[in-house]
Amino acid sequence: MIELKGLTKRFGDFTAVDNINLQVETGEFFGLLGPNGAGKTTIISMISTVLLPSCGQVYIDGHKLDRKASEEKKKLGVITQEYSMRQDMTMDEVMQYQGKLYFLPKKVIKEKSDELLEFAGLSEFRKRTVRHLSGGMKRKLMICRALLVEPEILLLDEPTAGMDALSRRQMWNLLRKVNNQNMTIILTTHYMEEAQALCNRVALINSGKLQKLDSPAALIEEQGAFAVDEFLDEGTKSHFFKTKEEAIHFLESSDEQASFRATTLEDVFVECAGRRLL
Repeated sequence: MIELKGLTKRFGDFTAVDNINLQVETGEFFGLLGPNGAGKTTIISMISTVLLPSCGQVYIDGHKLDRKASEEKKKLGVITQEYSMRQDMTMDEVMQYQGKLYFLPKKVIKEKSDELLEFAGLSEFRKRTVRHLSGGMKRKLMICRALLVEPEILLLDEPTAGMDALSRRQMWNLLRKVNNQNMTIILTTHYMEEAQALCNRVALINSGKLQKLDSPAALIEEQGAFAVDEFLDEGTKSHFFKTKEEAIHFLESSDEQASFRATTLEDVFVECAGRRLL
């Protein structure tokens, strides 16, 4: 279990993360959601100890996490937004280099690399250099590299950013398979449909503050499971209803051009944050 207790990060007079308190259960797929500058990446950086908190603390399985806590840090695998791999290495070389950094025996590196690349659907491309991989392949390879050392917790900072729709769905399938092996995953994303499809619970972060925390289904139910969009001259106005009958009644009585649909997690965040995600 991961616990964030009063987690705060200030950069001068600017508070990027403001007194965050939450728990992520073992084996949970947990989402950190918010617009640019909300504090998501800063939270991930503090959990991974890249940044140190100004106040508060991170605990893993009840043990305080800091840069000296080597046993707790070994439980973490981190995948950043940037591609942090040498462009002239093949997939096999990337995996071998990672294994050597952790002093794994050559036989173990080979066996685990074979297993992980097959698991991610990358085996047939293993001799291809990083510079000749698609963005989706690079992301998958970064996950394989992180999993090589068998972390218990995977931190993913916008792992599908810039991917096309097919590559994104392939990544979702891979992450589901990883999570089904009882891997705890903390994911930051701008894609609300991604969080709605993958996460057991999500935290909605805005301006460094925790605004809502629950399952996507519960947040949508709280908002109102059914929506009617009215298309006005000044823009679209959405109305939310607990029942389908209420929504249809409003739709039929509206004098404006309107449409009926199911409420999404993006609706919840737009209403909460007051602006559409970019």
